[in-house]
Amino acid sequence: MKCPFCDHDDSSVLESRDSEDGGVTRRRRECSKCKKRFTTYERVEGPQLAVIKKDNGREMFERDKIRRGVVRACEKRPVSTDLIEEVVDQVEREMLRKQSGEVSSRVIGNAVLRRLKKIDKVAYVRFASVYLDFDDIEDFTKLVKEIGF
Repeated sequence: MKCPFCDHDDSSVLESRDSEDGGVTRRRRECSKCKKRFTTYERVEGPQLAVIKKDNGREMFERDKIRRGVVRACEKRPVSTDLIEEVVDQVEREMLRKQSGEVSSRVIGNAVLRRLKKIDKVAYVRFASVYLDFDDIEDFTKLVKEIGF
């Protein structure tokens, strides 16, 4: 595994931990050259899933796209990286369980929103403001009242 700090390609595994469902293995590693530590995640590559966008265009499902959105929503919030990974894992598993090889971006967004609502209301509002494409302050006000801020 290549070190993200010095690009050396030899590291040792210090600790391995499987997720509750066994679908992901988290490994803490240490670079043999610079001695810095980093985390890697190992998962079985599942079936391909197409996402149907709002404009009816299609693109391949990318878990990193979900992670980036959740990370952005949780920025400067008391939400751990492990919890963010758990949300991304849960959403990905839920989408892969769908009978069809296609899923709407709306379904994905709603799955993320359901989980963020339980974790952090500010992150929920941040994600919703982008995902639901708020036009004005009334949209924010309505959402804030709905969640009981």
